[in-house]
Amino acid sequence: MKKSLTVLLGGLLSVGLVACGDEDNGGNNADGDDTAAANENTNNNGDESAGLDEDLFVTVATGGTSGVYYPIGGAIANILEGDLGIDTSVQSTGASVENINLLDTNRAELAITMADAVAQAYEGTGPFEDEAPKENLTGLAALYPNFVQVVTTEDTGIESIEDLEGRSVGVGAPGSGVELNARMILEAHGMTYDDIDEDFLSYSEAIDQIKNGMVEAAFVTSGVPNATVIDLSTTHDAKVLPIEGEAMDSLMEEYPFFSTGTIEGGTYDQEEDVNTATITNLLLVNSELSEDAVYEITKSLFENLDTIHSSHNAAQDITLETIQEGMPVPLHPGAERFFEEEGVLD
Repeated sequence: MKKSLTVLLGGLLSVGLVACGDEDNGGNNADGDDTAAANENTNNNGDESAGLDEDLFVTVATGGTSGVYYPIGGAIANILEGDLGIDTSVQSTGASVENINLLDTNRAELAITMADAVAQAYEGTGPFEDEAPKENLTGLAALYPNFVQVVTTEDTGIESIEDLEGRSVGVGAPGSGVELNARMILEAHGMTYDDIDEDFLSYSEAIDQIKNGMVEAAFVTSGVPNATVIDLSTTHDAKVLPIEGEAMDSLMEEYPFFSTGTIEGGTYDQEEDVNTATITNLLLVNSELSEDAVYEITKSLFENLDTIHSSHNAAQDITLETIQEGMPVPLHPGAERFFEEEGVLD
C-alpha cells in the first residue's frame, strides 16, 4: 500500500501541485483555496537595522485568503515593516508545496509550510520523488499544529472514517496538502479512493457543497478553529470525525511527521473533545539570506510575538519553547544564533 501511495503522490505533482497543508489557508492543508495575487504592503519609514541590506524586500508566501496562513503572514509582514523598515509583500498561494517551490526558485524570502511537505521535499520523496532533494531548505521556526479535520454533519449518519465508504467526500484540490492527507488517512483505515466517491475541491468549496447537500463530508487540514467549519456549524450540526486507535498508530508509524492532537469540545459547538492527527506548521526562510539579516528578522518576530498571536487563534500556540518541534530541516544560521542567545535550543 505504501508503494502504491508513493506512486500516486508522485503522479499528483505532475498534474499540478497546490497547497500542502493549510489549504484555503487553506488544507493542508496545506494552509490552498484561491491562488491570489500578492497583497502589497510597504513602509519606508523604519530605521535600517544592523545586518540588513537597504534593498532587502521580503515576500512572505502564505496560503489562501480564507485560511490561517494568510493572516499570520500579514502579521509577520507588518512586524518587519514597522520594526525593521523592510518592504514586504504578503503573497496568497496554494500553500505548502507551492511555497517550497517559491523558496527553491528564490521567489520568496519567507514561507509558511507544513512539516510533511518539507520533509518530503528535503528527502525527495512523496510528491517530490521525481526531483532532486531540496537540501537548501532552512527553517526559521516551528509555528503551530495543523489538525486533520474530517468534517460532516449529523444528518448524514456518518460516525467514523469507515462510514465514508460509498459517500461523496471532498478530498482537497488535486495534489494539495489536504488531498495528500486524505490519501494517508484513508490508507491508515484500510481504504482508498476506490471506497469513496472523491470530489477534488478545496476545503472551502467542499464545505459549501456540504451546505448545499452535494457533498457529505470533507477533509480539512488547518489550524483550529477553521473559519469555513465555523460557518458550517452556524447553519448545520457540524461534526468532526475522530482519528484514533490502531489507525492513528498505523499513521504515525508510516508517516512520522504526524502526531496526536485533540480538538477541544465547543470548538465547533460539539460537546466532546475529538481525537485526531496533527502536523506542525513551519516558517521557512530562504537559505540565501545572510546570517545577519535572518538574525534580525528572527529577533524582530519573537520580540513582537503578541502581534502574531493576535492574528489568529491558532497562532497563540507559537512560542520560543516550541521552535524546534517537528522541524525536519536545519535552522538557518541566523535563526540558530538568535535561539542560542535565548537558550532555547536542545
